[in-house]
Amino acid sequence: MNSITIRTSRRSEFVDITAEVAQVVRESGVVDGVVTVFVPHTTAGVTINENADPSVVRDILSTLEKLVPAGVGYTHSEGNADSHIKASLMGSSVQVFVESGRLALGTWQGIYFCEFDGPRTRHIWVKVQ
Repeated sequence: MNSITIRTSRRSEFVDITAEVAQVVRESGVVDGVVTVFVPHTTAGVTINENADPSVVRDILSTLEKLVPAGVGYTHSEGNADSHIKASLMGSSVQVFVESGRLALGTWQGIYFCEFDGPRTRHIWVKVQ
């Protein structure tokens, strides 16, 4: 297993980690297989979505904020209950096929780390099989 460390800069943001995951795949030497990307944090997640038009990420973040707004009477005492809910909606892992030593993503797809309680230093675990 490999670890990618990133530093987020805002409370909520998506960070494109496709290049970092692709590097782990290349360094693994695996030609055909699968890569799992796992986020070991309860207020962050990971997703695959379009990485060609940045407005897609802005729309997703905006919609999540409307669906799960901060500070609306949650019982969680740390004040970040919305972050936990958003992380659960995104999920903590994704898998991507590896073919010919490369990520088998669609033309417009990228892998995003989803921060909901930043800024923080975060870790992403990557396993290629």
